[in-house]
Amino acid sequence: MEPVETLALFDREMREHARPGGPGVRVERVGAVVRQTGGADDWNGVVWSAPGLSPADARAEIAAQIEHYTALGIGGFEWKRYAHDGPASLGELLTAAGFEAEPTEALLVAPVADLATGVRLPEGVRLEPVTDAAGVELMVRAHEAAFGTDGSRLRHQALAGLDGPPGTFVAVVALAGDEPVSSARMELHPGTGFAGLWGGGTAKPWRGRGIYRALVAHRSRLAAELGYRHLQVDATDRSAPILRRLGFSTLSTTTPYVYRTTP
Repeated sequence: MEPVETLALFDREMREHARPGGPGVRVERVGAVVRQTGGADDWNGVVWSAPGLSPADARAEIAAQIEHYTALGIGGFEWKRYAHDGPASLGELLTAAGFEAEPTEALLVAPVADLATGVRLPEGVRLEPVTDAAGVELMVRAHEAAFGTDGSRLRHQALAGLDGPPGTFVAVVALAGDEPVSSARMELHPGTGFAGLWGGGTAKPWRGRGIYRALVAHRSRLAAELGYRHLQVDATDRSAPILRRLGFSTLSTTTPYVYRTTP
């Protein structure tokens, strides 16, 4: 499949016809956008906007989403803007409406059949599946050590994923002895050909030893066993070079525009 065809498929299956990202979350098409709405610790925001959106229509949709999420009192939401989304001025319109742009990430996709699935770990490191609350706590500890940020939202989302429909969420933690040093998760989307890779952060003392690659290979194997055709990643500048070497290609870029409804 050519990159332009893969991107069109991604837009259709993962954005225009997005599935809810957890229990108690709803996805709806309203006007010219598709949005997800949940609780304060869920991901809330716009995942798709109609092609050919005019600047005037974009301003109207932006105002409508601000009104919607502000009325819920959930603190804030995100408009996930892709580089190929129209109008060309969408980023400027979002900024003018009070959104703040966060760092741009690369939309990377790879055919599952082309990816290595052999897991090679440093001596003394093992992978453990996350299947319960205790595993989630290990995952959160690894996340906080890797990124230096609070893992409360990850805790909520991982627990929700474990409680969700079977076959839609996979998480794994890398342990050096009893110390969690890296973790990652995969969100599976039944009815589509895509599975999404998330997380993958490794504590600084353990970087450069192949743990990140092992976590990708582990999830690639699971995706292949479950019949998924493509793996998708929103990659930072740190992880994108590694993923490209593993066989991922850049289809677009995505920039989170965040609107805070409360100070």
